[in-house]
Formats: sequence, structure tokens, C-alpha cells
Amino acid sequence: MFQHVKGVISATSGYAGGTVKNPEYEMVSTGETGHAESVQVVFDPSQITYGELLRVFFSVAHDPTELNRQGPDEGTQYRSAIFYTSDEQKRITDAYIAQLDQAKVFSHRIVTEVAPLQAFYQAEAYHQNYAALHPNQPYIVFNDAPKVEHLRQEFPDLYTGK
Repeated sequence: MFQHVKGVISATSGYAGGTVKNPEYEMVSTGETGHAESVQVVFDPSQITYGELLRVFFSVAHDPTELNRQGPDEGTQYRSAIFYTSDEQKRITDAYIAQLDQAKVFSHRIVTEVAPLQAFYQAEAYHQNYAALHPNQPYIVFNDAPKVEHLRQEFPDLYTGK
């Protein structure tokens, strides 16, 4: 979904937050590596701010109130997490979550983990651009395509159309 956001240079599928070095999907999918399936988002701050990316993350990308699951996927590898790369990103993320909680935007408590990025491991090639390469795959049709459409409707100024 982040590939469709204005100012995003790249969105790479991978794994972060665990203890195993160079994990592979088969290992991560067991839930025993500590890693979460993640997306490394590289962006141009002259086109989009970190705060705007947080808005997309919390509004469109997933449900930040689901503990250890996203949609039909369940396990710690599907937890809601933000792995920050600077003290400024941590400060902005914590403040944004506090704002959402104070405004009671969600009916349940936000459970998003906010932790420093120790390492990001790029997922296997077959995981990259999966939705674009498999647009008719049922998982994409029912879970991912609606998110892209929601992005287009909710944030038309940020949607690239690609």
C-alpha cells in the first residue's frame, strides 16, 4: 500500500524486530524468531512528512488495536509495530499515538509496538511487489486491494495512482 503514497521512494517487504539474523519467511512464519513481517518505507521528506506517513499507517494500512494479528493472519509476526530510526521519529510516533488515544479515535486501545530498528532484513524476492504481480490472488483481492482503495478515498492528495 505504501508504494501508492506520494513521496514514497520505495516500500520493501521484510522482517524486523526479532533476534534471528538473516531470517527467511519459513522461519518468521512460525512466530519463533521474534520478527514481525514489516515494510521498510523510504520517503522524500520534501514531498511527505513522517507524520503524514503515520496518518496513513494508522488510518489505512492496518488495525493498530489488534494484538498479534492483522485481518486473517495471527501470531506475533503480524503484530502492529513501528521501528523508528531516530529519536525524532520516536518522539513524533509517541505523540501521535497519545493524540489518537486522547481523542478516542479507536474503540479499543492502540497496541502498536514502538521500538528502535535494530536491523531490517529484506524478504525473499517472491514477496516483493506481491500485490502488483498477483492482483487476482484471493488474499490480495479481499485484504490488500481494499486498503489501496481506502487510501485513494481517504487521502486523495497522497495517492499516486500507480
